[in-house]
Amino acid sequence: MRWGRAYAGLSQKQLGRLGEKLGARFLRRRGYRIIARNYTCLAGEVDLVALDEDSVVFVEVKTRRDDAAGHPEDAVNFRKRRQLTSVAKYFLLETGNQHRPCRFDVIAVVLKDGCKPEVEHFLDAFGPTPR
Repeated sequence: MRWGRAYAGLSQKQLGRLGEKLGARFLRRRGYRIIARNYTCLAGEVDLVALDEDSVVFVEVKTRRDDAAGHPEDAVNFRKRRQLTSVAKYFLLETGNQHRPCRFDVIAVVLKDGCKPEVEHFLDAFGPTPR
């Protein structure tokens, strides 16, 4: 991938997809195995599901062009955490992994024009959020 490009011309959807791609690459380089992308169920959607040793990791990727409106990770608010918890329950039951340890991570990606992407990983960013 070529850095130093202009991200301003990307739509929000394209920006998000690029962020998810960079997030997946970041995790793979650290030994994670991506087992699902954009997993969707009745409860909603999670960007990435990965394995980190024996743990199932649900990863929300937030991408921004800059951090003028706040840090990307701050967008994972209570409502989003609650939704991700519900999605995780569906995934674990559907795949027979309900007895495996799991956690919720957040990856923040900032894509500033002309700069190398900034990727920050928030390990175990929050615990399961009750309904």
